[in-house]
Amino acid sequence: MAEASRPSTVALRSLQEFLEWTGDLSLLLFRTLRDLLRGRILPRETLQQMSLLGVNSLPISLMIMSFSGMVLALHTANQLKRLGMETWIGGLVAVASAREAAPVLTSIAVAARAGSAIAAELGSMTVTEQVDALRSLGVSPVRYLVVPRFIAAVLMLPLLTLFANIAAVLGGMMVSFYGAGVQPEIYLNSVRGMLQPRDLVLGMLKTLVFGGIIAVVGCGQGLRTTGGAAGVGRSTTRAVVASIVLVYIADYFLAEWMFGTSPVWYR
Repeated sequence: MAEASRPSTVALRSLQEFLEWTGDLSLLLFRTLRDLLRGRILPRETLQQMSLLGVNSLPISLMIMSFSGMVLALHTANQLKRLGMETWIGGLVAVASAREAAPVLTSIAVAARAGSAIAAELGSMTVTEQVDALRSLGVSPVRYLVVPRFIAAVLMLPLLTLFANIAAVLGGMMVSFYGAGVQPEIYLNSVRGMLQPRDLVLGMLKTLVFGGIIAVVGCGQGLRTTGGAAGVGRSTTRAVVASIVLVYIADYFLAEWMFGTSPVWYR
């Protein structure tokens, strides 16, 4: 009888932990936005986090999107040229990158690199009681630790996405030229003809949400860390996995709202 009831007990415990985790993150997001709206910003800490999350993440973002643009061009160049539609290659690569590939893949790269670092750093501070020391000194951990990372992630992800789009277009152009013989002029004319500024803007707007997700999940998971060094490792893993999953979920709803139903304001 005990064995029969064990799965239901595990399921209830998992549901309870999920609800507690969701509630903690929601409360952390509320406190972060409250401090942000009240102007409780630490400029020095914010600039430091912008460098760590943005500048240091730029090389890996450019590398990922360069090869992503190459792959997109590789799958489309030969087929379209065979159909006499080589003038579409650059536009297809640019639009796919601006709307989906660059925002999502850049966010995943930042979540893997910077989100894990946030969770590990705050987790180490939590288990060594440095966060408790801040509270005892009357310093808000949310203002001192979370708000700078939140601002940095929200501001730097759109800029990283912009550079990632450029890398994807250039990577696709190289593969189109050397692999399918498409001249750079034809490729770039296709980009100018098909890529609209609103595609870039809407793609970058999505990263505002993705940046908030990465910062809140990383900080929240770090501040919930228990169990010493092993707990820091678990928090880091959970932060990366949760961030990536939530980015994909948010991307679906944002893409459906922005592009899927062809809203009047987008046409």
